[in-house]
Amino acid sequence: MQTCGVTQLPGHARTFTCLQAPLLPLSGRPPAWSCCRRSHQRQPQYARVCQATASASPPPPPDRAPSPPKQQMLIYVPPHPLIQHWLAIARNEATPPPIFRAAIAELGRLLVYELGRDWLPTMQRQVYSPVGLADATFVDPTQPIKVVPILRAGLVLVEQIATVLPAQMTYHVGFVRNEETLQATSYLNKLPKSFTAEDHILVADPMLATGGTMVSVLEDIVSRGGDPSNIIVVCVVAAPPALKKLSEKFVGLKIYAACIDAEINDKGYILPGLGDAGDRAYGTL
Repeated sequence: MQTCGVTQLPGHARTFTCLQAPLLPLSGRPPAWSCCRRSHQRQPQYARVCQATASASPPPPPDRAPSPPKQQMLIYVPPHPLIQHWLAIARNEATPPPIFRAAIAELGRLLVYELGRDWLPTMQRQVYSPVGLADATFVDPTQPIKVVPILRAGLVLVEQIATVLPAQMTYHVGFVRNEETLQATSYLNKLPKSFTAEDHILVADPMLATGGTMVSVLEDIVSRGGDPSNIIVVCVVAAPPALKKLSEKFVGLKIYAACIDAEINDKGYILPGLGDAGDRAYGTL
């Protein structure tokens, strides 16, 4: 079974790095993937439960900030109270479709805000304020983020991100999953003919359960020239099967999630998860 290492970045969310290592049990502790089930102090609990197993090297000196391990998939779970709040609203089975949809959209906006901290390309200019000249930093409009929502639930996740992504281009892909085989089939593909290795690409899907759909989308993006180290996946809830599959196939990929749940059931649904995010968002239950 796969586990994760923990890296604390200054001023950033805790980083969970997928490693090909056995789970190290802790006496009296829950499994490493189950920590998001707790309602209090989720992130501190996560840091205590997860074991860093990839390296026995000593910690960096106090005057040098730790950096994330290279050549691995990184998973960020931002410990923000608003993310935890909207996740709780989305989880609640009593939440009606309009509120559920608003919760998913707000989670998307908050997660994209978090990921943009060190990822958005910027440019330096000067502007005149009413009383003088000032140095200014802008998000570079010549390098728009390539946003790829996976229909249909992925559309909801990116509804509000225009407020935190001043420059973006959107390419839609649509997949439907066979409920018996759990295999995903494409019915829409609006990706460009090619990407460059420098393109910053954001792929959005609320649920990472088995990982089949996401693997198909990422393989298509990479085949068109995209570099996994410049791709970020945004989801609400992720599960170990998808994380393991993605970490094996896409070196350098980054994932931002509101939570990592412990398991999936025989129907491919994350437990406890959110249920069917598309049906709940569009009221088609």
